[in-house]
Amino acid sequence: MTRALRRPPARGVEWEFDKVTFSREFPRNVVTKLLVERAEHGGWELDRVRITADGTRRVVLRRKIIRAVRTA
Repeated sequence: MTRALRRPPARGVEWEFDKVTFSREFPRNVVTKLLVERAEHGGWELDRVRITADGTRRVVLRRKIIRAVRTA
């Protein structure tokens, strides 16, 4: 399950956040490969990881929002 959200700008930088949840059935190396794919091809970086009591991994990814500024 994936859900994108935004947080208010901080110090002039805007970030886009994406929450991803991995079931406990996914081995650690598979989760790592999936996250590396998203980082390399989508420009995402790891913000935080939470492993719940039942073994579910909740991962928050982030990437900068680059605004195009009209010059003319």
